[in-house]
Amino acid sequence: MDTVNVLLRSQMTSRAEVKAGRREWRYAGLLPTARSTTSGSVSGYRSHTIPSLRSYPQAGGAYPPAGAAPYPQGQHGAGYPPGSPRYTDNRVVAAGAAPPAGAAPSYQGEMPHEDVKDDPNLQAPTPPPPVWSRWAWWLAMRGSASVQVRADISLAPPSYEELMQGPPPERSGFTSSPTITEEDARAALHQFVAENCCYGSKAAKEMVFRELKSSSAFHYTLETFAESRSTCWAYEPYKGQAIDGPERGPAPGPWDVQATAPALFSTQRVDVEVPHTASVKPCHNCFARGYTRCYRCHGRGRLFCHQCHGKGHQTVYENGEHIHRRCIWCDGDGRRRCYTCNGFGQVECTVCRTHGNLKCYIKLTIQWTNHTKDHVVERTALPDQLIREVSGQVAFEEQQPRVWPINHFPDQEINMASKSLVQEHRQAFPTERILMQRHRVRIVPVTQVMYTYKSQQNAFFVYGFEHKVYAPDYPDQCCWGCTLL
Repeated sequence: MDTVNVLLRSQMTSRAEVKAGRREWRYAGLLPTARSTTSGSVSGYRSHTIPSLRSYPQAGGAYPPAGAAPYPQGQHGAGYPPGSPRYTDNRVVAAGAAPPAGAAPSYQGEMPHEDVKDDPNLQAPTPPPPVWSRWAWWLAMRGSASVQVRADISLAPPSYEELMQGPPPERSGFTSSPTITEEDARAALHQFVAENCCYGSKAAKEMVFRELKSSSAFHYTLETFAESRSTCWAYEPYKGQAIDGPERGPAPGPWDVQATAPALFSTQRVDVEVPHTASVKPCHNCFARGYTRCYRCHGRGRLFCHQCHGKGHQTVYENGEHIHRRCIWCDGDGRRRCYTCNGFGQVECTVCRTHGNLKCYIKLTIQWTNHTKDHVVERTALPDQLIREVSGQVAFEEQQPRVWPINHFPDQEINMASKSLVQEHRQAFPTERILMQRHRVRIVPVTQVMYTYKSQQNAFFVYGFEHKVYAPDYPDQCCWGCTLL
């Protein structure tokens, strides 16, 4: 009991919050009804006491066996007054009568004294957060010591030895990029014109090529494949499945759980249950009843008819006069069966799915992320973004747990960019474990075509192995004649 009080007071900022929290725990059956201590242990708890990771309930103990009803139901409120009828399936059922086979039990808790108006746009409320997730729980770590930890945090990776020891690897030389001919340039231009409906082909046929200037653009890319881990409390309906609790051994540390990335340099995510952290707790949303009060009718099972507004009739204008007609939606009663709960006043709990209990455990989220950074060296008027979108010749590629910066490329800007990006990635992810790195240099061919058309001189670019064309000043454009429909 003292430990529970410490947890409550450590997370609540005022005396009112402490009292509210204790009432909430007692209502859920998590606090004792009376203080009675024997031999230093806490007694007086109900049958579903707080299960720590080292006191998981055994079979036949605090929690019911698989297949049994979770907790006694129907003992949580006054319900309808004696003799009050129930409204179900468009018929009145006498008080105390059993519901139809397979139907949900009738709601027996607090409800308004009068029927409420129907709101067709009303959405189901979001279940509240579990009470036990607001405070840290006991996680059995290495050894027999029990320490308090938070389960909703990102975890830094353990320290590891520096892998960049010794000299850099031996690297081979580079090859030059291929060039294109005048026929290739004209063919690429014709293809470019065909892909633009507003461009005419006359200029592409008649322009005179004066000069072709071939050059190379360099695209350096650094990829860092890293792994991060975070933990949080998770729960699912308890259906009698096996529970891997702390009685089977101490829970491993977050970075001790074995997991292998499905593929390198691919961003992926996987959720894993931490071994030996599972336990069974009563549902915090329905307090182990399996059902909650209907959010639409507030437990009454019926609503004001939204067509006649509870009058039982509708006013229509016919033959020059206003007449009342019986409402066909409610058969003149002014009330309708609640279509959310089918007249029973309560709906299935969206958290435990009528099972009453939850399997609670610590969920380990493993995120593999491929961090990418690049640098483009292109010294013409061609935009750098276009170089990233086309293929080229891979002049250099290296993959290691830790890569060394490139220092032997003919273009010194690439060497400086490699050194800067490698150093940046080495310190950019303090909460992630770097698994593998890869960097490459692509050489993309770029050809600037100088041409003359109707006594005017201009130029366009052919780039990439796909022979893409960049011609913002193409002379035969007729976009002014297009109309957008």
